[in-house]
Amino acid sequence: MPKILLIEDDKTFSRILEGFLGKNRFAVETAHDGKVGLKKFHEGTWDLILLDYRLPDVNGLEMLAELKKASPGIPVIIMTSFTDIRTAVKAIKSGAYEYITKPVNPDELLLVMRNALDRGRESNGQGSIAKEKPTRDYVIGKSAVSQQLHEYVHLVAPTDMSVIIEGESGTGKEYVANSIHHLSKRSKKPFVAVDCGALSKELAASELFGHAKGSFTGAVTEKMGQFVFANGGTIFLDEVGNLSYEVQVKLLRALQERVIQPVGSNKEIKIDVRILTATNDDLVAGVKQGEFREDLYHRLNEFKLRVPPLRARGEDLMEFCEFFRKKANAELSRSTKKFDPAVLEVFKTYDWPGNLREMKNVIKRSVLLTEDDVIGLDALPREMIETIRNPVTASQKSASPIYDLKALQESQERELIVKTLQEVRYNKSRAARILNIDRKTLYLKMEKYGIT
Repeated sequence: MPKILLIEDDKTFSRILEGFLGKNRFAVETAHDGKVGLKKFHEGTWDLILLDYRLPDVNGLEMLAELKKASPGIPVIIMTSFTDIRTAVKAIKSGAYEYITKPVNPDELLLVMRNALDRGRESNGQGSIAKEKPTRDYVIGKSAVSQQLHEYVHLVAPTDMSVIIEGESGTGKEYVANSIHHLSKRSKKPFVAVDCGALSKELAASELFGHAKGSFTGAVTEKMGQFVFANGGTIFLDEVGNLSYEVQVKLLRALQERVIQPVGSNKEIKIDVRILTATNDDLVAGVKQGEFREDLYHRLNEFKLRVPPLRARGEDLMEFCEFFRKKANAELSRSTKKFDPAVLEVFKTYDWPGNLREMKNVIKRSVLLTEDDVIGLDALPREMIETIRNPVTASQKSASPIYDLKALQESQERELIVKTLQEVRYNKSRAARILNIDRKTLYLKMEKYGIT
């Protein structure tokens, strides 16, 4: 039974977490502040640490440094109620295995913990307890569109050309970018991926190009941008269409002159970076509407790749299913052998609006819920089955009155979010704009309603 040290000051949340983890066969011991947590850490033997970011007597990153200094092989998962990209990046760079936000999704926490325990066993020389692993880390696919994509990746990778990778959300655009980098002459240099859709307009320039100390409120230290971290290698800008006009100007200069200028600084920094970009927006339409610079578009578009949606890769469907099943077996220490034929029929009929990302999540969840060899219909998400059996909305199906106003409002909100996501093929940036909320709020609501 894995031994977990939970360092969390919220006593109610601690008790809930202790009960949940106990039911899932973890031995949990709790500390409510950093001092007691460190004492228990040094006195015991632990397989994993769950660490709250904001403790009453110490900062979570300071605690993380102490824990990793004493036992670098023990995985640490940081939990926090405050979503901040810079803090998350700093935590991962400081040695945290993962950074998750509260309210914690139970299934997600179990997945992360089991992955972390597997990684901890490997780093300690014990090896993974998984019984089955995929034979490789990717699926090329046998369909004509998959083969053509594979050929184009091999063709453009050895060059230094800028590449735009188009495709719907979840089709694997970052994987394609990573493949281009690893097949290029820059493969031994850094590959830095940046989600431009998650950057606020105020901080995007700072995140990409860095800033000088005192250049704006909150800039208490000098910051190196992602372009500097990627120097000599490749930078991948996902959802590049979300960048503001001002940042687009800076990006164009980086492409043309191979220099960047940190925010609030007079100094210029020379860079040698290959730029790969991805978008599920229509950048050509953005250019026509004046939302995206035409000169920048042409500099980025030296070569264009189109990643096909899952529904267009029919011959590859079963290959992807088996790949994700084996991968989930390895990550969750499960031993499923196959899918029930009824499940495969659902998979073939379903439209997969979230593409490979959705398939991966659905299959991982199904493997987690399956105790025997065969993955059955009862392990699939209820919404998926309902979509196949009856495409009408829940509100159309329900003839009985609902008197719980809050439940009715939440049901309608969930239905609207799902409908909007499906209409825009799970382009979260576009969905957020249509719903008139920011991406962070959309992610929180998707987590709240269990929308994958």
